[in-house]
Amino acid sequence: MNELEGWANFYLLTSAAAATLLGLMFVVITLAAERRLGGAAKIPIYLTPTVIYFASVLFLAALLTFPNHTRLTATLCICLPGVIGLVYSGTSLLGGDKKSFNERSDRLAYSIFPSAAYGLLVLGGVVYLHAPQRGLTLVAAGMLSLLALAVRNSWSIAIDVASISPAREISKSPTTE
Repeated sequence: MNELEGWANFYLLTSAAAATLLGLMFVVITLAAERRLGGAAKIPIYLTPTVIYFASVLFLAALLTFPNHTRLTATLCICLPGVIGLVYSGTSLLGGDKKSFNERSDRLAYSIFPSAAYGLLVLGGVVYLHAPQRGLTLVAAGMLSLLALAVRNSWSIAIDVASISPAREISKSPTTE
C-alpha cells in the first residue's frame, strides 16, 4: 500500500499541529476556569466540539500511519471516524445534544461545516477503495477542514475568554461609620 506511505509526511504534520493546538486548548480551558463569571457560562458548550475536531484529526492521522494497511483496513480507519463525526455534528445540527447555538455563524462553525468535513472523510474512504490518490486527497481536505474549523473556533473561544473580566473577590469586611 504505497499510497499511504506517500502521505506519511502530511499525516505527521497534521497530527503534530492538532496535538499542539489541542494542548493549547487546555491552557484556554484553565484560563476560562480562572475567569469564571456569568459571561463564561457559554464557553464550555463551545470547547467540546473544538477539542473533538482536533482529536479527530490527531486520531485519523495516527490510524493512517499504522504499517501494513490493506485498502479495506485503511478505508475502515478513514470511514469510522468520519461516520462518528457525522453523527456527532448531526446531533448539534438537530439540537439533540441540548446545546444552544443561537447565532448563525455558530451553527455553521459547529454543525454544518463539520458535517461537511466529516462527510469528506467518509467519501474519501469510499473513493479510496477504487482510486486511492483521489480518496486520500478527499481525506486530506476533510482533515484540513476540521483543523481549520478547530483553529477558527479556538480563536473565537480565546477572544471570549480574554474579553471576560477576571472574577474579583468581594471582601465582606465590616465598615465602620
